[in-house]
Amino acid sequence: MEYLDVYDEQGIFLGKEERSIVHRDALWHKTIHCWLYDKNGNAFFQIRKDEGTLYTTASGHLQAGESLEEGFRREIEEEIGISIDSHDAVFVEMVPFVMDREKKDGTLFRDRAFAHVYVDLYEGKYDDFELDPNEVSGIVLVNAHEALNLFQEEKGSINGLVLFLDHGRICQEKREILFSDFLVNAHETAYSKYGKVLEKIVELTK
Repeated sequence: MEYLDVYDEQGIFLGKEERSIVHRDALWHKTIHCWLYDKNGNAFFQIRKDEGTLYTTASGHLQAGESLEEGFRREIEEEIGISIDSHDAVFVEMVPFVMDREKKDGTLFRDRAFAHVYVDLYEGKYDDFELDPNEVSGIVLVNAHEALNLFQEEKGSINGLVLFLDHGRICQEKREILFSDFLVNAHETAYSKYGKVLEKIVELTK
């Protein structure tokens, strides 16, 4: 059974609660959004298994008692399969996130999260990735500056490098990445969702 630390709307710690109850009762909790980038200014987006859209490199709930640094390291290892030293990850922003949606079984999923966003430089090999096949279909590398322009235009495409599993090994393929490939919820824009992350990557790789 998974427990999450819960908070009031001002971020005051209240205790811990079971994850299912957190979303049933719309309790505030913390999430960690993990982004990797390389020295050439490329951002790593994961291809989500469930929808096939591009999202954070890895992300998830912060578990009860877990620090942000520990959560960053755990989510990257669980979803991407690499071990990193996350102590030098750079904070980008904290975004209060509110969303209610009806699940397939008719129940309401109520999300109230303080999303903590960090970026970290990755200098390892692509072959070291061990993607979780239940969550991640692949990784897409796109130039952060080009992606910013794409999100400002809200249309078009850019070039990307796709990393995917084939018979247990990581393969690479250059591919055109469409604006519509990126995950954007109804109440968001791509620029508001990803802009500060990409701007930080551009800044760090000048």
